[in-house]
Amino acid sequence: MLKPALQLKLGQQLTMTPQLQQAIRLLQLPVLELQAQIREALESNVMLEAEDETAVIETAEPREPTFEQYDQGVEATAVAETPPEQQVDVADDSDWGDAPITGPSETPWSGDDGRSQEFADSKGETLHDHLLWQLGLAHLGDRDMKIGAAIIDAVNDDGYITEHLEEIAGNLQPEIIANVADIERVLMHVQAMDPAGVGARSVAECLRLQLQQMDPEVPGRDIALAIAEQYLDQVAEQQYALLRRQLKVSEEELADALALVRACQPRPGSSIHSVPSEYIVPDVFIRRTENGWIVEINPASLPRIRVNQSYANLIGRSSDHSMLRTQLQEARWLIRSLEIRNETLLKVARSIVQRQAAFLDFGDEHMQPMILKDVAEAIEMHESTISRVTTNKYMHTPRGVFEFRYFFSSHVAGAGGTELSSTAIRAKIRKLVAGELGDKPLSDSRIAEILSEEGIQVARRTIAKYREALGIPPSSERKRNAGRGHSM
Repeated sequence: MLKPALQLKLGQQLTMTPQLQQAIRLLQLPVLELQAQIREALESNVMLEAEDETAVIETAEPREPTFEQYDQGVEATAVAETPPEQQVDVADDSDWGDAPITGPSETPWSGDDGRSQEFADSKGETLHDHLLWQLGLAHLGDRDMKIGAAIIDAVNDDGYITEHLEEIAGNLQPEIIANVADIERVLMHVQAMDPAGVGARSVAECLRLQLQQMDPEVPGRDIALAIAEQYLDQVAEQQYALLRRQLKVSEEELADALALVRACQPRPGSSIHSVPSEYIVPDVFIRRTENGWIVEINPASLPRIRVNQSYANLIGRSSDHSMLRTQLQEARWLIRSLEIRNETLLKVARSIVQRQAAFLDFGDEHMQPMILKDVAEAIEMHESTISRVTTNKYMHTPRGVFEFRYFFSSHVAGAGGTELSSTAIRAKIRKLVAGELGDKPLSDSRIAEILSEEGIQVARRTIAKYREALGIPPSSERKRNAGRGHSM
């Protein structure tokens, strides 16, 4: 018969502490969300305060385990030994990270904390607001102002009138009695507003309004007006030879007119954005110095917070103030988590730049194949940590702003057992297509043969996949488009 009994067992179990959860969460956040998190912490925790520009972020003790220890299967009770005075932007064992900044930089960034920054316009002005503002500046009577407001109400986000003029006149009743002629007269004022082409009732009228605002002396303007009013279908079908005969113009005159038509905006309202632009804030800056490439944390992204020592000293050793003690511990955890985030971000960025120096020097064709495991082994961290760091994190380089993940790509076999990046293969395909003859475009098979001659073994179907990803049409369509352009 079974009887209840007590047993004692020894074992190890991973425990994700609140500090560890916070470090992982902060590591995944992009810059803007991180700054919002810090602002929220400043408002809710009296033990935190914004730091002065010249102050140094306090390193809190005791040190808590890092998320990397959790990823590698180490007990969460381990202690991370990092000197408190260590700066996060100093390399541990890399000569190009510690190089003195004496050479000129190829980027406009100077590294100064006080440099000016741009922020998105938060007004969110709509096309409707923009047109009403211009209507208020027009010298119109009270009656015409109300008719103009009714017309603007009928303009959609693309800038087109969505109602018939009779309907607009009916909407004004019984306050204002207006006929179609009155609506058309005020509509002319609306159509003269910015952006050019607004208030049109068709694409043809939209293009005509934009062309009419051009100088009459512009070559091809009159022909472009005729095309906009009668021959848009022929342009859409690329029947240029027929169009030239119908207009009785030369090939050069038709080319000038078509260039003017194509320069017009078929959706004029899209130039007025109702949603404010969103800016990407880079996490790190990559600059070239006399000693090579150097990686620096973006000072604008560093949250400047510290423990409020005035409040911390008031607590003392008293057993009271348990709430303040809890907030003090949370403040120290947050500051340490931010240090861990910046240290890890800098290590990953340096490893990426070290492996992709050829890309920074020469462009996409020299991108090296790299996967998460390569960086994880180089900096002795877990792949899951690298995945968190490279998500929604951006790097400002002389070649532009790139997400960390842009530098990771699959491997393609090359000559002599070497491996190439799929990004480099795409760049080579783009270069080959750009240099091909218009009447003799390169097929996918021919591109595969050219790459094979260079020692790059890529299947035809892989070339087709990369070409489609680049938005390049097949060779038959490129040849047909080139023939149409030549027939003009």
